[in-house]
Amino acid sequence: MTPHLSEAQLRALSPLALAYVGDAVYELFMRGHYLLPPKRIQAYHQQVVSQVRAEQQAQHLEALQPHLTPNEQTVLRRGRNATPSRRQRASAAVYQQATSLETLVGYLYLTNPQRLTELFSHLNLDPAD
Repeated sequence: MTPHLSEAQLRALSPLALAYVGDAVYELFMRGHYLLPPKRIQAYHQQVVSQVRAEQQAQHLEALQPHLTPNEQTVLRRGRNATPSRRQRASAAVYQQATSLETLVGYLYLTNPQRLTELFSHLNLDPAD
């Protein structure tokens, strides 16, 4: 269920607002990917957490780079430049990449969910076992 936003509303959203949405969409995608075969909740949780960590998101972004359009590259730059500066457990560069990916995911979720699904298909995820 994708909200319908006008172009003006979409342009008014900050990169961090797009990343906020993208973070949730990305995690929901990962939860769906690892849902089968059935397992204990803790096992689901461990698999998903391993994929939504900033370090893994940065690796996923690197894998997606060759598949991105110039417009998508622009969205990534906006997300990278908007990364809040505060002490984290990973390096600032890793958080910039993760925020960039989340910004792109949020943007595509709101503008072109089919394209988002296409990009997700390029991720090399561990089998859901």
